[in-house]
Amino acid sequence: MPGFSTKCMLFPVALTLLSGVAARYTPDWGSLDSRPLPSWYDEAKFGIFVHWGVFAVPGFGSEWFWWHWQGEPTKAYVEFMKKNYPPGFSYPEFAPDFRAQFFDPDQWAEVFEASGAKYVVLTSKHHEGFTTWGSPHSWNWNSVDTGPHRDLVGDLGVAVRKRSLHYGLYNSLYEWFHPLYLADKKTGFKTQEFVSTKLMPELHDLVNRYKPDLIWSDGDWEAPDSYWNSTEFLAWLYNDSPVKDSVVTNDRWGAGCSCKHGGYFNCEDKYTPGHLPKHKWEKCTSVDIFSWGYRRTMHLKELLDLPSIIKDLVITVALGGNYLLNVGPTAEGMIPVVFEERLRGVGDWLRVNGEAVYASRPWRVQTENSTVPVWYTSKGSRVYAFLLSRPPKPTLELLAPITSPLTNVTLLGYSAPLKWSPLQPAGLTVTLPLESFFDGHVWILRLDSVL
Repeated sequence: MPGFSTKCMLFPVALTLLSGVAARYTPDWGSLDSRPLPSWYDEAKFGIFVHWGVFAVPGFGSEWFWWHWQGEPTKAYVEFMKKNYPPGFSYPEFAPDFRAQFFDPDQWAEVFEASGAKYVVLTSKHHEGFTTWGSPHSWNWNSVDTGPHRDLVGDLGVAVRKRSLHYGLYNSLYEWFHPLYLADKKTGFKTQEFVSTKLMPELHDLVNRYKPDLIWSDGDWEAPDSYWNSTEFLAWLYNDSPVKDSVVTNDRWGAGCSCKHGGYFNCEDKYTPGHLPKHKWEKCTSVDIFSWGYRRTMHLKELLDLPSIIKDLVITVALGGNYLLNVGPTAEGMIPVVFEERLRGVGDWLRVNGEAVYASRPWRVQTENSTVPVWYTSKGSRVYAFLLSRPPKPTLELLAPITSPLTNVTLLGYSAPLKWSPLQPAGLTVTLPLESFFDGHVWILRLDSVL
C-alpha cells in the first residue's frame, strides 16, 4: 500500500476556539462542518462502547431482537419465543427482568480504566426506545420507572468521570415501533410529530442533564436530516449547550450524511478505510463478532481474540482513526468475564506501548511490508514502527525511515538501545534482541531523529 503524505490530511483536530469571541454556527452543514474537532478526541485514540438495554433480557441473536421477532420476523427468533414464552407475550414484558441488580458502576469504570481506554460511550437509548435514564418523554419505558429503577446513565457517568475518562452517550434517532414515528413515516416524513414531541426534547434533556463529551447518533437512515432537525440541534449543541466547546459528534444525522457530515466519521459499522482518510474517523467494532448486545449463546470462537484486537487497534490508529471497542453487559449488570479479560489484556499492552498510540499522528508512510507487515505512527521527529508479526530472523529491514547520525532505535518494553545500520538510499537494518519475548501481539520500535 503506498504511503500518503500527512500534508494532505484535513483532520479538523485543532483546539477549540481560544479567542475572546467564539464563532457561532448556523444550522447548515457548511457552517457546522467547519467546527474544529475538540482535541481531546483525536488524542484519546481508544474508547469502550457499551450496548445495554432490555434486549439483554432475551439475550438471543442480537440487540435487534425485537425487530427480528416482530418487525421483520426471522424464524430463529420466532421459534425462540414460541419455545420459551407463553402465547401473547409482548416485548415490553421483558423490561421488569432488566433488573441490573449486580450493576456496580465503579467496578465497570475500573475495568474501562484498566483497558487503557480514554472514553466510554453508553447506550442511552437503542432502537427499541427504552431509555437508560428517567426520561420524562419515555413514560414507563425507562430504567427509572421499570426494571432497575435506577438512573444507569447518571450512575455510570459519575463513576467514569471519577477516573478522568471522557463520557459519551449513544442515542438512536428512530424507534422501531413508536406510534408517532410510524405515523410520520406513513406520511413520507412530511410530518414531524415524533421529532418535536419525543426526539428533540429527549436529546436536549440528555445534554442538559448529563453534559456528555460525545454524542454517538444512530438510527438515522430511514429519513433525511431535515426530518430529524439535525442541523438545528447541532447548531444549538455547538453554540449554546453546556458542552458547546468540548462535545464531539459523529456523522449519523440523516440519510446520506454518513461519511459526509458531522464531527468525525463512522461511515458504517466496523468501517476500515484501507488508506489514510482526509477526515477524522472512528472504527467501532465488537468483541462479539455477531452482536453488539449481550448474547447468551455466544461461543469463544465467535469472539475477537486479544491479538486480533490489538492489531486492529494499531492499523486504525496508524490510519488516523479512533478505535471504539464494544462489550455487551448482561441484564443483571455484569460485564461477561471473557469481555473483561479482553479489555484488561488491551490495557496490559497499552501500559507498555501506549506512547506510540495516544496523541500520535499518522506518519508520511502508514505501512510497509519489507520483512514483516509494519505500520507507523509519529510524534514530531519520533516515529513508531509496529511489527504485526514475529520477524523470521534477528534482523529487520525498514525501508521508509530516513536516518541521520542522531538516529536512535529502541524497542518499547526493552531497556537497551538496539544496534542499527543505514540502508541506501533510505531505510535501516535493525538488530533485534536475542531474547524470545515476542508476546504474539505487536512489537514496537521507537525511532528517534528520523525523517
